[in-house]
Amino acid sequence: MIPLLSIEEFLAKAAPEKTNSQEQQKFLQAASTIIADVQEDGDQAVRFFIEKFDGKAPARFLVSEEERKAAWDAVDDEVIRALQRAADNIRAFHQKQLNSSRMMQAEGNVISGQLYRPIDRVGIYVPGGTAVYPSSVLMNAIPAVLAGVKEVNMATPVKDGEELAPILAVAADIAGVTNIFRVGGVQAIAALAYGTESIPKVDKIVGPGNAYVAAAKKLVYGDVGIDMIAGPSEVAIIADESASPAYVAADLIAQAEHDTNARAFLITTSQSLVEAVNQELVKQCQVLPRKEIATTSLQEKGAGVVVETLTEAFDVANRIAPEHLEIQVKDPLSYLSKVRHAGSVFLGHYTPEALGDYFAGPNHVLPTSGTARFSSGLSVDDFVKKTTYLYYTEEALREAGDDVVRIANQEQLEGHGLAVRKRLEEK
Repeated sequence: MIPLLSIEEFLAKAAPEKTNSQEQQKFLQAASTIIADVQEDGDQAVRFFIEKFDGKAPARFLVSEEERKAAWDAVDDEVIRALQRAADNIRAFHQKQLNSSRMMQAEGNVISGQLYRPIDRVGIYVPGGTAVYPSSVLMNAIPAVLAGVKEVNMATPVKDGEELAPILAVAADIAGVTNIFRVGGVQAIAALAYGTESIPKVDKIVGPGNAYVAAAKKLVYGDVGIDMIAGPSEVAIIADESASPAYVAADLIAQAEHDTNARAFLITTSQSLVEAVNQELVKQCQVLPRKEIATTSLQEKGAGVVVETLTEAFDVANRIAPEHLEIQVKDPLSYLSKVRHAGSVFLGHYTPEALGDYFAGPNHVLPTSGTARFSSGLSVDDFVKKTTYLYYTEEALREAGDDVVRIANQEQLEGHGLAVRKRLEEK
């Protein structure tokens, strides 16, 4: 079901897909119009676009405390406990990412250091549509709360003015979300970025969305911060002869069922494994509710390649820098040092990527489309700012002053040098 390619063909297919400039322009133009209208007309424009794209607009954007409390009675107790256990794992993992302000140098007459300060107000976008994503609530909100963000506002779409899915309200409570707004799409990004009568302006927006939401995040960046521009989700699996074809196939399908643009890749040292995996893919897709989506994704966007050695397999994986990298080989921990570029790594035959999506602790908001070469997954660091500080005594300035002036003069910025000389000439 996944085509077997040569290394050259595989790398070409697995490379970040070139954005169709005409299509991208369509998304940006549509988003730009909506953003401008929301900036101009606030709630009225938000309501207009909700009715245009999602049907009837909700009576109130803000989900009330009463609705949030009632949601707990509408969700199965075992599901609630599963979400709580997942949140505990996510919280424990991200807690270790916290940093404290610190003095980095205090010698003689010079003091320097770094302050860590949380962002004041953050917006998290949780996509909707055919499904609800409580895991996205947990993954985006928990690191922000741990970082000390004072206000975490969540925006998510609802259809035809319906109530918010109870499980999202429960997840928001577990994660520590301050406010929930029934708003989705570009209008939600615009409202969070610039504020309306009902929705406060935030300082940073995080969370995934469709191509229009991604375009909107790109356009508002600079007025607010964003986490990343996410592309189609992807997985690469490195496997040797010890891998189970059933497990490999299941993990490829788990990625492919996201949407038809999802990308699933197999890099293996075993020709027979590819054949067995393809047989499993056909069998497992037969009973999959999202069979058509997964099949299209595997056939059109997926690929397999056979390499001579595992060292070569890791070379290939590092070149494509996948969002998710599974290592289904003997003694997988011994190969971890070979990973240079990947959003998140899953080691061994019993660590499916689905663990990371929902439960284990590391964040599932990860760099896609090869951007793991230079960026990282969402973390506590995304919700703090680092401010450096410096203190010099007069004696320390006199010692350094001539060098500062020399460098300033070389850059023809005599005013910089003057700022030092004035102090040195006082006495």
